[in-house]
Amino acid sequence: LNFPLSSNLQSFKAAYAGEEPTPSKFQREVSAMLGQQMGWIHVFEYRTAEGFSLDLADPKSKRAIEVDGPSHYLRDVLSGDYVVNGPTEFKARLLRCLGWTVAHVAFHEW
Repeated sequence: LNFPLSSNLQSFKAAYAGEEPTPSKFQREVSAMLGQQMGWIHVFEYRTAEGFSLDLADPKSKRAIEVDGPSHYLRDVLSGDYVVNGPTEFKARLLRCLGWTVAHVAFHEW
């Protein structure tokens, strides 16, 4: 199997990072509360060098807040509990590997 991943890396990154973020009302509320009421200076919709979009971030300290709406969760049929979905968990793992500390604000806990 000859798959030249490294030669296609830039096109993969461009496809991944090509979508414009669409911030939610929930995300704006969290940003306003953290900025205005708590004084946390952050970048709204920050894009990392690797192409990841972070909802709220302080790039210098590599700390971020992800504001997770319903699309980030699955619902356990038996218990009704919300469970983080695979893509959200995978992104969190990748960001940790890149040295980011990420906190999550869940819509159902806000």
